[in-house]
Amino acid sequence: MASESDMQYRGLGKTGLKISCLSFGTWAVGGSWGPHVDERIAIDALNFAVDQGVNFFDTADVYGGGRAETLLGKTFATRPEIFIATKFCRAGSIHDAATYSYESVRQYAEQSLTRLKRDAIDLYQIHCPPTWVIEQGDVFSVLDRLQQEGLIRSYGVSVETVEEGHLAMRYPGVSALQVIFNLFRQKPLDTLFPEAIEKSVGILARVPLASGLLTGKFQLNDAFPSDDHRNFNRDGEAFNVGETFAGLPFSTGVELANQLRWIQDGRGSMAAASLRWILDQPGVTTAIPGFKNSQQVASNLVALKAKGFSPEEEERLRRFYQSSVAEHIRGPY
Repeated sequence: MASESDMQYRGLGKTGLKISCLSFGTWAVGGSWGPHVDERIAIDALNFAVDQGVNFFDTADVYGGGRAETLLGKTFATRPEIFIATKFCRAGSIHDAATYSYESVRQYAEQSLTRLKRDAIDLYQIHCPPTWVIEQGDVFSVLDRLQQEGLIRSYGVSVETVEEGHLAMRYPGVSALQVIFNLFRQKPLDTLFPEAIEKSVGILARVPLASGLLTGKFQLNDAFPSDDHRNFNRDGEAFNVGETFAGLPFSTGVELANQLRWIQDGRGSMAAASLRWILDQPGVTTAIPGFKNSQQVASNLVALKAKGFSPEEEERLRRFYQSSVAEHIRGPY
């Protein structure tokens, strides 16, 4: 298992924060990932992660209807050295301009701060808004105002597409982008990450294991509970299809993952190898896999000790994406 000394810390864009290169998202302990996670188990896992050197967690106001934020507040209310990023807009209608008004965004921020038991949000992210919200840009003036008022320390955007990422970086206050990025979703490497490096914008890589596909643990006949997004959003019925299995049809994803089993040789597991690949890509600040317990935290942290990929292996993975994966991804990306 990795230890605190194995952790690398990277500057998160223009925020001034140095965060762990492997961090954790809290969607799974909030809800929509099957069976409810016991609060004690979730808190133990959060503390375990910190003991291993993790100092950054990603959440959102809608994860479990605020449950994920509440868990983070209970665990880290007196730990200002632990940085928390949260998100807003999906507690309202993402298509209504009023959702992005100063009054609405301030209310969302205050509600998150209450649950997080904090005075300011380290990184406040717009939660996958429609493209027009980013293009129009009024919300960034709202975020500038909240930053001046001290409710938020920095802000960014969680985007669904490379185009949205480029649009967001037109605004100088954007310090970070959260993007879907993994071995099945390599498109951000082409133009998005180079621009982020140029503009000192941090990159948070979400869905790093493609909803579990890149752990190699799934079989074609596997089923998921009705309250798991891998069931109810399998084809994009509830939100962007890319958030579930990286936009791949489940059966296709299982078959493609089987073709990648070679990456685990000498790296402990497919999950560790998949995360190692992400961490080694230029521009990536941190990867944010999910977790439900300390064992899952530990298994993801193995990536810190995993060996990197040779130039030949990198090229093999790039060709695999281009020739075998890209054509199967559904939805805009």
